[in-house]
Amino acid sequence: MGLATLAGLLADHTRAAFCLALLDGRAWTATELARHAGVAPSTATAHLHQLVAGGLVTEERQGRHRYLRLADAGVAELIETLTGAAPVEPVPVRSLSAATRRRALAYARTCYDHLAGALGVAVTDAMTGRGLLSWERGLSLTDRGTAWLAGLGIAPESMPPTRRAPVRSCLDWTERRPHLAGTIGAALCRHALDAGWVVRIGTGRAVAVTAEGRRAFREHLDLPDHVLDPEPGRPEEGGGSPGNPGARR
Repeated sequence: MGLATLAGLLADHTRAAFCLALLDGRAWTATELARHAGVAPSTATAHLHQLVAGGLVTEERQGRHRYLRLADAGVAELIETLTGAAPVEPVPVRSLSAATRRRALAYARTCYDHLAGALGVAVTDAMTGRGLLSWERGLSLTDRGTAWLAGLGIAPESMPPTRRAPVRSCLDWTERRPHLAGTIGAALCRHALDAGWVVRIGTGRAVAVTAEGRRAFREHLDLPDHVLDPEPGRPEEGGGSPGNPGARR
């Protein structure tokens, strides 16, 4: 696919909205994407056909249901990088709930399959400061970083072979600074979710740091309080529930 064709696919507001929604790494139905973008189902279907034909989105069918997701991690990282490079366009906040959602998304979220937002950038900074990551000749995992991951039960050498880079910097579109992506970034995010360090807020991309997560991030990376608890006095987690792709039916 040529560069002009790719740019054309993402130039449309509706198709861009679909791709941004699919950055949560989960499968959506066409109806859900139409509702999210505020367009008619028939309009959504036409746009999704173009995204599928262009290789940015894949579809799978289960019975009567048709699910769509981003084609792969490379597409997700491309979209996040382009979003980070785009000019900031202030969006008016029309309700308290919208402001709360925006704040939660900026603080901590998943970017396809790795951590992003203020938390993701802080984790990347802390890994760099502790010598787990090196930026001297491009981003790389150090021997100390490999040993640190092994202590968490993450073994890079045992990961399935893939064309995806082990570590990659991804420009965070809210922080405008890099966070860790690649297979290592994905494994670390998966570990944080599995270990209960973070939990998904509803079915969106935002995640919340749990009490266990605050202890773990302090212990393993010495993250400061202003990162782990940006809103002192907030109630403990419990209002959000882990996301479930099946709940999107």
